[in-house]
Amino acid sequence: MASFIGKKYKLDKSENFDEYMKELGVGMVLRKMGNTVSPTVEVTVDGDTYTLTTTSTFKTSAISFKLGEEFDEETLDGRKVKSVITLDGNKLTQEQKGDKPSTIVREFNDNELITTLTIGNVKSVRIYKAV
Repeated sequence: MASFIGKKYKLDKSENFDEYMKELGVGMVLRKMGNTVSPTVEVTVDGDTYTLTTTSTFKTSAISFKLGEEFDEETLDGRKVKSVITLDGNKLTQEQKGDKPSTIVREFNDNELITTLTIGNVKSVRIYKAV
């Protein structure tokens, strides 16, 4: 089992997240909130079902999925997308398909989680520290 299962990671640094949200079409109020909160991320697994939980003072969301299987997701900003998540070593890659397709790569190591979010030519990197 992957070493990051059951660990919690809290946002420490964020680069270009406002531009990423803007490219997704997120309104100014939600972008301001998104830029001020420091969410905690945790991945758990039960059998072959993974759950990715994001907790903040603003909102908590949990998505449950099986690796490689498409699922319906409502994003934190309210978009409805189809997602597929795959695992390669310590890296979870999520492809979101919808009006604005995007890719989220979550790379875990012992001390941190590096999340790279890409839509079109816009890329945001968010670094979380293990807590």
